[in-house]
Amino acid sequence: MTGQSVSLRLTRLLKVVLLSLLFVFIVLILVATVRTISLDVSTSLKLAKWERTEHIPPNITSEYRERLISNFKEAIRIPTVSFSEKNINTTALDEFYGLMRKAFPTLFSSHLVLHEVVANYSHLFWVPGTDLSLEPYMLLAHIDVVPANESDGWDAPPFSAQEIDGFIYGRGTIDNKQSVMGILEALEYLLARGYMPRRGFYVGLGHDEEVSGLQGAVNIVKALKERGVELEFVLDEGLAVLDGIISGLQGPAALIGISEKGAATVKLSVTTPTGHSSMPPPEGSIGILAAAIKRLEDNPMPRLFGEGPERGTFEHLAQSFGLPLRFIMSNLWLFSPLLSRVMERRPDTNAFVRTTTAITMFNAGVKVNVLPSYAEAVVNLRIHSAQSLQEVLDMIEGTVADERVKIELLDGFDPLPVSSFSSKAFGYQVIKRTVLDMFPQVAIAPGVCVGNTDSRHYTDLTKDIYRFAPTWFKPGDPKRFHGINERISIKNYEELVVFYIKLFQNCDIRDLPLPHSAGHEL
Repeated sequence: MTGQSVSLRLTRLLKVVLLSLLFVFIVLILVATVRTISLDVSTSLKLAKWERTEHIPPNITSEYRERLISNFKEAIRIPTVSFSEKNINTTALDEFYGLMRKAFPTLFSSHLVLHEVVANYSHLFWVPGTDLSLEPYMLLAHIDVVPANESDGWDAPPFSAQEIDGFIYGRGTIDNKQSVMGILEALEYLLARGYMPRRGFYVGLGHDEEVSGLQGAVNIVKALKERGVELEFVLDEGLAVLDGIISGLQGPAALIGISEKGAATVKLSVTTPTGHSSMPPPEGSIGILAAAIKRLEDNPMPRLFGEGPERGTFEHLAQSFGLPLRFIMSNLWLFSPLLSRVMERRPDTNAFVRTTTAITMFNAGVKVNVLPSYAEAVVNLRIHSAQSLQEVLDMIEGTVADERVKIELLDGFDPLPVSSFSSKAFGYQVIKRTVLDMFPQVAIAPGVCVGNTDSRHYTDLTKDIYRFAPTWFKPGDPKRFHGINERISIKNYEELVVFYIKLFQNCDIRDLPLPHSAGHEL
């Protein structure tokens, strides 16, 4: 065989390979283009025919508006602060209970409503339905708030409920007294107008959510389990309506949380001989520990974008992006690796890509001329839905790779189960319908909460837990959460009350309507 014939064969082979690659590329582009054009997951819900259950329309008169805003401001002024599990402002919690009884007389006097105090400061309400064959649901919120100091730079004292340019400022306005008061206002409004629900429901108000809910939520769940309660779904705080927050998204989006990341608090410690600083060893406890911490920061957890429910978030929002982002979001089966590399560059979007690692505490040393015999650091991790707590601990050990560093799990739990968001998921679809009733211009998608809520304690009572309130977040607002200048607009608080008035009644449907079209099941 001559060299010329070999060269000719290689040329032909190269042409075949190139043509094959071109063919595959064209096919991928065609498939992706068709999916981009046809992907619309909201069509089925919008076209379906729903049973009419809203018999008491919300009517916010000027007199009623003044009263509900006054009640809300009074709630914000009560400093129901949880400093730690053992340091909670119980005096304020008692005061808040007094406010509830004063502000909602119909609720507390109704023969229809059963109320009980749980663990001294939490509250459980039960409103039975007229149709006992329908499984009840439950709404959650929490009364306690995180600490706040005016000296941190607040524009108004954090417990003043001061009104500035149409906003009410104060700790708890978006976490989570807007839900507490919104739910109770809605229930008071309906009961005062003769409302009798077809589907029964519970309302649980925890008093220690900010310190893990180990007294309030845990004991509410214990009481319900003892009674054999099973729930259709649970709705708690979590995600919100984002307007101008997601880059490239055309219009606002309501994200309904269907899961929460897991969490772990891990302590790393090093013990070495002490001594005088004039005769230091090659490596001391601080240096060894600092090197281990640096390895954790330099080697983040693996990219897992697309392997958890976050993929559904962007595919549901795809139609609300402009090109070329719409093309990319509609085809994450193809572009997930590319998108994850872009998202990991920003801390707020990196949280959706992987398990995040944050060094939150570092302690060592007692005197300037004494070699510290002990150094410790605390690492807080938020675990991606595609990983487990044990997998994360194993990766930490592999990354630290130093027997001198003791690794100890202080607290942790796996990511929460993923609740259904299909066309047959009762809770998700009713919440979605209620949002669209109020905000037809809003895109709706399932989401993942990067923080944790009381709802994580309720997994034994239902398979479907959702985390959402129609609080509107605009650019700059997310940093107000647990930060300074927490606030909510008066208009938005009224919208929350209306949302719950509608939600209670929308939940009275017996069954979901049949989907208009099968569409795309994501």
